[in-house]
Parts: sequence; C-alpha cells; structure tokens
Amino acid sequence: MFKIETVKAHCDIPCGIYDPISAQIAALSVVRMVDLMNSLEKSDSLDYINTISRHINTKEVEAEKVKHEIRIIWGDFIKPPQIEKYPNIHTIVHNIMMLGSANKQHVSKDKALELLSEVNKFAKIFWELKGIKTKKTNAQYLPSLEIVIPV
Repeated sequence: MFKIETVKAHCDIPCGIYDPISAQIAALSVVRMVDLMNSLEKSDSLDYINTISRHINTKEVEAEKVKHEIRIIWGDFIKPPQIEKYPNIHTIVHNIMMLGSANKQHVSKDKALELLSEVNKFAKIFWELKGIKTKKTNAQYLPSLEIVIPV
C-alpha cells in the first residue's frame, strides 16, 4: 500500500539529550521508600494499610523507572567504541536490571543502596564517555545520599 523500500531509524530522542540523573533520582526514591516503610509503626488500621501500599507502589514504580532509564541510555547511546573503553558496562547494566527487580520484590535497604551504587557507576562512565568530569555530592533531598554528577 505504501511501497516503502528503505527505512532508516535513529535514537528515540535527539542525540546528546541523555542524562542518568533520572535513574539516580529514581534509585534515591527506592531508598527513601524503604526508609519510610521501615519507619512505620505496624498496624491493622486503614491508614497504615493505605500508607504502606502507597510506599510499596512508589518503590516498585521507581525501581522500574531506574531500569527503563538505564536501558534507554545503554541501548541508544552505548556503542562498540564505548564498550571497548568500558568493557564492564554490560555487567553494570545487568546488575542494575537485577537489582531493580530485587528492589521490586523485597524491602531491603542493602539492595536499595546497591542499586544506587550501580547507577552511580553507570553515571560516572556515561559522563566520562562524553568527556565531562564528575564529582560525588550528596543529593539535596532525602535520603541525602551520594550521587555522581557532572562538573
């Protein structure tokens, strides 16, 4: 009907508009939800059930957001030359995928912190690939944990 013989594709978004900060914020949110859940006094009240349900939902949504954001950068931005320079990038991405799932399945501060750590490793590599120096700083919002940002 359309008689299209050749199709060319490009990135989902214009090149250069990638930033791992969305994944970092989502990872921080996972940690924050775990902290909030652990701080709640257990109860059979509807208020408790409502609050814990909301925290669980947010934790799962944010863990999936981490995976989504990293998959986009990994799939659209990371190419063979970057893999050659950072051969551990696949392992880091795989760890993020596994930890994202683990954080959806469990309420574990250790797993949440591991997720943030792996996302920070990815962020450092990402910025290095773009030739931009990074620094570690504490996020300006709870849980005030260390993230890697461009200088």
